Amino acid sequence: MTKDISRLKLIGKNIEDLKTISAYCQDSIVKIKDLVYLRDNKIFIMLLSRFMWEDLEKGVFRSYKRIKCVLKLNYVEKVLAKNINQQQKNRNLELLAISSKYNKNNLYDVNLIFSGNGIIMCKLEEIDVMLDDQEYFWEVKHSPKHKI
Repeated sequence: MTKDISRLKLIGKNIEDLKTISAYCQDSIVKIKDLVYLRDNKIFIMLLSRFMWEDLEKGVFRSYKRIKCVLKLNYVEKVLAKNINQQQKNRNLELLAISSKYNKNNLYDVNLIFSGNGIIMCKLEEIDVMLDDQEYFWEVKHSPKHKI
């Protein structure tokens, strides 16, 4: 493990806040087994290996880093998944973005969009989201790259 740094902790209370959280989560890696919906508590939790874009942007000669991070959504009424085989518990998913909108049923649709057309839609009563770094960062050899 490497030295501790200032850990990121963001709270999202509206759609604009979710856009910021989405930017920090871009290119995070999550194992399917680390996606948990606690139906009775109305909580969806995801453990991420977050690429630290904010650190990379501070200087051209910095190394690439990742950090374990928790994304927690509260007031979750329902969770739906598309193009994600939930039986493949150890499979990695790459989180590309988080989008959200207010729907006609007075709920927020928060979509976790993964590479390979995977989507997890969480239907929330209200937006109450937390992104919280958990551990020390570690260096990685490559930064995420996407085909345009």
